[in-house]
Amino acid sequence: MKHLADIIDTAVDAGSFNTLVAAIKAANLVDTLKGAGPFTVFAPTDDAFKKLPEGTVDALLKDIPKLKKILTYHVVSGKVTAADVVKLKSAKTVQGTEVKIDASKGVKVNDATVTTPDVATDNGVIHIIDTVLIPA
Repeated sequence: MKHLADIIDTAVDAGSFNTLVAAIKAANLVDTLKGAGPFTVFAPTDDAFKKLPEGTVDALLKDIPKLKKILTYHVVSGKVTAADVVKLKSAKTVQGTEVKIDASKGVKVNDATVTTPDVATDNGVIHIIDTVLIPA
């Protein structure tokens, strides 16, 4: 069986998650997401971060507690594949609150659309999303 990269290395190798990876590094969450897991990560692309108001990312990189809160809001404990996700109405995040899941037309997590589901990693699964999830 081919050895898969972990969540962080998979995101780095993809090349479209530079902002996410920089944020994870700034928040000291690399070791966590390289851990045994398994984790399910709803991963916003660089384009998703670009949709945020100007200056948001820079501000978050300076506010590590808030940044950690937002990043952990994108992570669910366990390996939740697309086949599992479509059966859910919500999922509890590592941050502590829930994201809403709507699988009626494609799959939406809160206001984000899953553009690519089930990117396999050796410590979980990544679902690529087009919008950054912001906890209430």
